[in-house]
Amino acid sequence: MIREIVLKAVAGMGIEADYVEVEIPKVQSQGDVSTPIALGLAGVLRKAPRVIAQEIISAIRGMPQCDIAAFDSIEVAGPGFINFRFKRDYLYEQLRLLYKERQLRLRVDVGHGRRVLIEFVSANPTGPLHVGHGRGAALGNALSNLLQSAGYVVEREFYINDAGRQVRLLGQSVFAAYNTLLGNPCPFPEEGYRGELVERIAGEIASTDGKRYVGEDFDNCAGHFIDYSYRRMLDEIREALDSFGVGFDNWQSERLLFDSGMVSEGIDSLRNKGYVYDKDGAVWFKSSELGDDKDRVIIKQDGQYTYFASDLAYHVMKIERGYDELINIWGADHHGYIPRVKAVLRAEGLQESNLTVLLVQMVSLLRDGKPVQMSKRAGEFITLSDVIGEIGSDTTKFIFMTRRSDSHLEFDLEAAKKQSSENPVFYVQYAYARINSLFKKHQADMSSLFTDRVASIDLSCLVADEELQIIKKLVLYPMTFQGAVRNREPHRITFYLQELAAMFHPYYNKHRILTEDVILTEARLLLCACISIVLKEGLRILGLSAPEWM
Repeated sequence: MIREIVLKAVAGMGIEADYVEVEIPKVQSQGDVSTPIALGLAGVLRKAPRVIAQEIISAIRGMPQCDIAAFDSIEVAGPGFINFRFKRDYLYEQLRLLYKERQLRLRVDVGHGRRVLIEFVSANPTGPLHVGHGRGAALGNALSNLLQSAGYVVEREFYINDAGRQVRLLGQSVFAAYNTLLGNPCPFPEEGYRGELVERIAGEIASTDGKRYVGEDFDNCAGHFIDYSYRRMLDEIREALDSFGVGFDNWQSERLLFDSGMVSEGIDSLRNKGYVYDKDGAVWFKSSELGDDKDRVIIKQDGQYTYFASDLAYHVMKIERGYDELINIWGADHHGYIPRVKAVLRAEGLQESNLTVLLVQMVSLLRDGKPVQMSKRAGEFITLSDVIGEIGSDTTKFIFMTRRSDSHLEFDLEAAKKQSSENPVFYVQYAYARINSLFKKHQADMSSLFTDRVASIDLSCLVADEELQIIKKLVLYPMTFQGAVRNREPHRITFYLQELAAMFHPYYNKHRILTEDVILTEARLLLCACISIVLKEGLRILGLSAPEWM
């Protein structure tokens, strides 16, 4: 509501703005909601921010269709912030509406049916998923749920890197393990893969084919070892993701891009547009003309395609599929790929805004504060499946979402097992379970108790500071939701849930919910019901369960 009011006010002042940043002040005395819009307009209007803020407030008060009765005060603060304070009656009415119109209130239609393709995880099928992949999976899953809740049509895609050097190295590694297992010691490739899974795959081939390939030259049987090995690794990846509660609509094969001719067609398309040229025996993409720092080789002098060649074709194919937005979730080490991929979009006539790339920083796995060493090639690391098996899918996902994706995350396995406030997901889920137990004790259905008479519940007895602060938090959930959607940051939902749970537990411990006073009991039960509604919705977006008891 506040965004719309401010936008209308500045439009009436002849100022063009398509978005207003709104925030919840950390200090309660600074108001319930605040906007720094006047600070941002100071350079454009060449006025002091406080002067602009006062002009916006005057415009709001003068708007004929603006209901300012919801506010106790609208005032200028600090260097030019505009602070809003709600009236209690407004808060009480919004609480009733949240209970009555929960779907409409919690899922604001921002997307209006726009089609979005989210590509995430996309791990090389050369080994099990590690915790870094898990962080990307948790982010992609939550972001998909978030955007779907906001009215976008979302497709989830896993890009399978099943062509090129890495899958060949995997095949060679399994070939070496197979020969060694059958009594013909064979050196592993220098940068190959080791570990229990490689040995297990080698054992499966030995069980099926016996000694058929013992002593054989690898090149003569490369296809068999490469195909069998990467497919088995892909099976392991699928199983891990299934146990993590993460699914995909599409599994796009890189190899298929080559076999179907899409790579050559993509290159030809860009050549016809004047963005591909030949030089020094190689084929180049003119990415420097499209925002990249230099041109990129697509086909090397020896005729081999670069990694970028298939990435180029893949993104051309994505564009041709007609999405309104492409979102890629990549590891932070892929940062350098962003300008060249955006160059492909520009070459195809699209704007930079059509592609969003979210980078995921590495995860440091700890046990009692001590680092757990991981080495993929040596096969000595804790997999995502190991972590899920030890602490559960919900806890794993939630902890991955307790930091911005582009910030480093330390993940302590022992702390994650504790059923206390040290375990953030337990703290949030326990709040939901506590409320559920209240309604069971009251012998009432939380979802329907007040359906027909929510308007008649007297909320004026909710006057404790803790109660009013919780109501404000609930009423402002849509603002948090829209901010998370707009910025493609589902971790904002995680932060919100932690803050709401941290407000509820002390309130629950301090105030009796079920009292001898019927009016007070019903008011507090309605408040708790609304807390549970928001907690369940937030947990759903993050891909987590809402347990009824713990």
